[in-house]
Amino acid sequence: MDQDGQKDEPETVSCGNSKCRSKIVPGDDHDGDENSGTKKRKKKKSQKTTKRRELMSFSELPEYMRDNEFILNYYRADWSIRDAFFSVFSFHNESLNVWTHLLGFILFVGLTVANIMHHDKFFPVDAKSPGNVTRWPFFVFLGGSMFCLLASSICHLFCCHSKDLNVFLLRIDYAGITAMIITSFFPPIYYIFQCTPRWYFIYLAGITSMGIFTIITLFTPSLSSPKYRGFRALLFASMGLFGIVPAVHALVVNWGNPQRNVTLVYELAMAVFYLVGTGFYVGRVPERLKPGWFDRVGHSHQIFHVFVVLGALSHYAAALLFLDWRDHVGC
Repeated sequence: MDQDGQKDEPETVSCGNSKCRSKIVPGDDHDGDENSGTKKRKKKKSQKTTKRRELMSFSELPEYMRDNEFILNYYRADWSIRDAFFSVFSFHNESLNVWTHLLGFILFVGLTVANIMHHDKFFPVDAKSPGNVTRWPFFVFLGGSMFCLLASSICHLFCCHSKDLNVFLLRIDYAGITAMIITSFFPPIYYIFQCTPRWYFIYLAGITSMGIFTIITLFTPSLSSPKYRGFRALLFASMGLFGIVPAVHALVVNWGNPQRNVTLVYELAMAVFYLVGTGFYVGRVPERLKPGWFDRVGHSHQIFHVFVVLGALSHYAAALLFLDWRDHVGC
């Protein structure tokens, strides 16, 4: 009511030749519209973020991530770098792939630090005298192992970000495996043939050349696709089989070593671990037998990772024996 006692009339505005009534609602102004719009945008953004973080099934994946059709659920795809990083603390089908090699990397960092503190002579002046054997081949192996394990963990953690990053990280992962194989040859070949340098030069040059060829091949875009996983496994197996020739030669040269049998057991264990792990990887067992049962725990890639760490530890033990033997006998 106004002062004259009459009812308030709605505000009228001119609309051509007629009048339009426009009811004014308190608080229904531009600020209200902006606040409402902001809330809607935040809600949509929140829904988008939630959707992006949802785990997917195999059928929902983009084509570049469809690698193992026997793992049906719990995939991440097109996640931001930040979300991918923090997914290390969540439980998806890559969680154990990340942690098996991340823990292996931490273990080898600890072993490396312990050995550096114990052995400070990387390049002694008289490396052929007892007690003065050079340590660099041993640490080359440790470095290759750490690079392989860390590269694998990073690959499995961030491969869900985008296609370009996925392809790049897979190549780094393959390069890490190759580096681990190459560097594994350094301690046994160098220490066994230390007194006959031409042999360790021939064998180390041979395996290094094979490794470089393998890395160049694996960095070829067409060979990085899931279609060639068998071919990639064959390349890695070929480098491992290359070791048969120097192994037989080393057995003959090393026949008088009192630790020969123990060393041989460690090296055979390493070979068995790597070959069995590769068999699981290529055969996709056990998820092939029960698709969906091993999506998050127990699938072939996780088993392969465990065998890789066990193989690396077996070779580490053998390398220590080679180093200790050469440390005591010299040339």
